[in-house]
Amino acid sequence: LFCLCVLTGKYIAATQRPDGTWRKPRRVKDGYVPQEEVPVYENKYVKFFKSKPDFPPGMNPEDAAAAKQQQVAAVRGGDRESEATGLSKTAKRNMKRKEKRKQQQGQGPAGGEAEALAKELEKVVVSAAEQQQNSAAAPAEPSTATEKVKKMKNLRKKLRQVEELQQKLDSGELQNPSKDQLDKLGRAQALREELRQLEEDS
Repeated sequence: LFCLCVLTGKYIAATQRPDGTWRKPRRVKDGYVPQEEVPVYENKYVKFFKSKPDFPPGMNPEDAAAAKQQQVAAVRGGDRESEATGLSKTAKRNMKRKEKRKQQQGQGPAGGEAEALAKELEKVVVSAAEQQQNSAAAPAEPSTATEKVKKMKNLRKKLRQVEELQQKLDSGELQNPSKDQLDKLGRAQALREELRQLEEDS
């Protein structure tokens, strides 16, 4: 916008709108400042921080400039990655976790995951066999009849859960069992043996 000075006062010249029509020239008072030229208001604190030097009071400005150049060189050199991303430690950790998950999903169940599951099952079967040997060597005999009944009820419940888990695995409803679920499946035989012993004793 530009102003035309006429003997009677100032005028803002006619301007064209985006649709092609023209705005009329406007007469303005002396001292008028267009909106886009009005300075932004700054309170005293903003003015103080803008006028404050970048280096501590009493420091030589040349030393401050040298220190700043060293900082810039360090940022460009070693910490470029952290400066560029600007992420917190937690955000970086979360990104690493997501990348691991993507890598694991990329392998697929047919690749390394299947081998890992097979190894887990072997461990579970071995631990179940050890538990069987331990229970055969030192059978835990409850002292009273009520404790035996409770123990048998608890064992039946665990066996029921194991059977349900096995059915889910067989039907394909559960594709990736957790470590706890694999442990539970491996303990099935030991549970059956312990229940059988309790039933024989009673």
